[in-house]
Amino acid sequence: MSLKAPSPPADTGRGRGGRAPRPVSRRSGLARLGPLPWIAPVVLLILAVVVWPVVELIRTSFLNISISGKVRGSAGTDKFKKLFEESDFSAVLIWTVVWTVVVVSVTMLLSLALAQLFNQKFPGRRYARWALIAPWAASVLMTAIGFKWMLNQTAGVLNTLMLDLGLIDSSKDWLGKPETAWPWMMGVAVFVSLPFTTYTLLAGLQTIPQDVYEASRIDGAGPWQTYRHITLPMLRPAFLVGVVINLINVFNSFPIIWAMTQGGPGYDTSTSMVFMYKLKETDIGESAAMSVVNFLMVVVLVLIFLKVSRWNEED
Repeated sequence: MSLKAPSPPADTGRGRGGRAPRPVSRRSGLARLGPLPWIAPVVLLILAVVVWPVVELIRTSFLNISISGKVRGSAGTDKFKKLFEESDFSAVLIWTVVWTVVVVSVTMLLSLALAQLFNQKFPGRRYARWALIAPWAASVLMTAIGFKWMLNQTAGVLNTLMLDLGLIDSSKDWLGKPETAWPWMMGVAVFVSLPFTTYTLLAGLQTIPQDVYEASRIDGAGPWQTYRHITLPMLRPAFLVGVVINLINVFNSFPIIWAMTQGGPGYDTSTSMVFMYKLKETDIGESAAMSVVNFLMVVVLVLIFLKVSRWNEED
C-alpha cells in the first residue's frame, strides 16, 4: 500500500479564519488631493489680504486718480517722479531709518535685560510680569494720547512737576520742536514694544535646558562666559523673531507720531508712513507710489538684517 502525500487545500480566496481578505479600496477623493484641502483656505486668505492689496497698490501708483477717487487714465511713472522730486522726501526717508533702527535697537536691549530679570526668582515676580503687560493691553493710540497730554505745554504734568522742582524756568513745548519731539516719540514706541519683545525673549530663555548650565559650571565657566557662549547663542531664534517683528511694526508705526505731532511742524517729525498719509490729501497716485516705496523699504530692511545675522546658518 503506497502512502500518498495529502494535496494542499484548494485556494478559496479566504484568509485566516475563513474570512475573505478585504478588497483594496480606491483612495478617496480627499486623499488623492493630499494636503491641498487643508492649506487651500490659508492660501486663499493670503491671496485676499496680502497679495491682492499689494497688486492693487502697485496698479494704483501708475494711475491718475482724482481726490474723489475717479480714475482719469494712466499716469505711467509720473507719480514716482513727482514723489522723488518732493523737497522733503530724502529727509523723511532718513528719519524713517533712524526711527526704526533706534527704536528696535533700544527695545531689544531693554527687553533682553527684562527677560533675564524675569527669568530669575524674586519676590513679586508674578506681579511684575503682570505689570509689564499693561502697555500691551492698552491701545497704542490711547498710550500716545496719554503721553501727549502729559507733555502739554500749558497743563501737562511734566512741565508742572519740573516747574515746581525748579528744574526749568518756563514751560517747554516738548512736542513743538523736532529735537525734543523725536526722543519722546521714540520713547513711547519703545514703551509699547517692550511687552511683546520681553515675553518673546523670556520664552526663549525658558527653553534652554538647565543641564547645559550645569555642564558649563562643571567645566569652570564663569557667568559672563556662560552667558556669552551658551545663553546668547541658544537665545538666537527668539531674538531673531523679536527683531524681525519689531522692524515691521516700528517701520509701519503710524498712531504714535500722528497722535503726538501729526508729523509737524511741516514734515520735521514725519516718517514715510505719515508722509504717505499726508500725500493722499492732494494726490492719491503719489500716495500709492509712496506706499510702494514703503513696502520695498521694509522688505530691504528685513532682508539686510537676515543677511547680516545669518539667520539660517547652522551652529
